[in-house]
Amino acid sequence: MTDSDGKPHQGPAAPDGEPAYADRVYRSVPGVISGVLLLAVAGWLIGDAALNGTGKTPYVSLAAVPVFAFPVIAYTLRPAVLANDRRLMVRNPWRTITAPWASVDALRAGYSVELLAEGKKYQVWAVPVSLRQRKRAGRVRRRGEVEHTSRMGMVFGKPSGPDGVGSSDPTRAWSDQVTAVLQEMAERNAARPDAAGPVVVRWCWWVIVPTLAGLAALITVIMV
Repeated sequence: MTDSDGKPHQGPAAPDGEPAYADRVYRSVPGVISGVLLLAVAGWLIGDAALNGTGKTPYVSLAAVPVFAFPVIAYTLRPAVLANDRRLMVRNPWRTITAPWASVDALRAGYSVELLAEGKKYQVWAVPVSLRQRKRAGRVRRRGEVEHTSRMGMVFGKPSGPDGVGSSDPTRAWSDQVTAVLQEMAERNAARPDAAGPVVVRWCWWVIVPTLAGLAALITVIMV
């Protein structure tokens, strides 16, 4: 796997003789940080209630653990986008969408990043759109402070990484950079023989089942 900057690492040679690369991984770092902080605060509060609470408070607090913890994990720690030469995998809070590149119609970033595949639309939770970043990037682009060409034709500024997102580009929001990279990968790899196949959607039952079970337990404890 790779870091959130999306840089791939070269692996062993693939069967066709080409080098194999690990997945490029994109995720929201602020989302992960907020999830860890929420879990830490909730753990402290629930632990205090379970140890020092009276009456039904300890039982209610313990029953509330899966109701709170699993949705927080689903919406903050779980979302990610994994891409390689064969397919795009989108991990959303409650389900995982695996789309071979040949099945991808487009990726676009409006008010949210969307994957269009086989006539259906899927939200990409791991790449949130920030209107503030877009406005800031627009101001930088208009001022022309990112890069300029000298009289000798040399370009100054921060160059992009090999995937276009490795180095920050102040003229574009991060979500727009990631969307452009994934769209370029879709166009480049759509004709690969091993990039064909249907879109597969799998529900994340390890999140859904404990959440529903905890909710049932919480209601039971409150009503008894």
